[in-house]
Amino acid sequence: MPVAQINILEGRSDEQKEALIREVTDALCRSLGAPVESVRIIINEMPKQHFGIGGQSAKKLGR
Repeated sequence: MPVAQINILEGRSDEQKEALIREVTDALCRSLGAPVESVRIIINEMPKQHFGIGGQSAKKLGR
């Protein structure tokens, strides 16, 4: 059973997350030959102030 864990910054719409789940599932099925019903996707959303880039938070950088 393939499990993909994806970390993203907060702010994506539900539709974008659904598309991400669908497309990552498709990629795992194609590349690993796994049946679609065995694929699991975990999305972890991080607040922008919990992610640093070059010594500053993504929130402070306006990302």
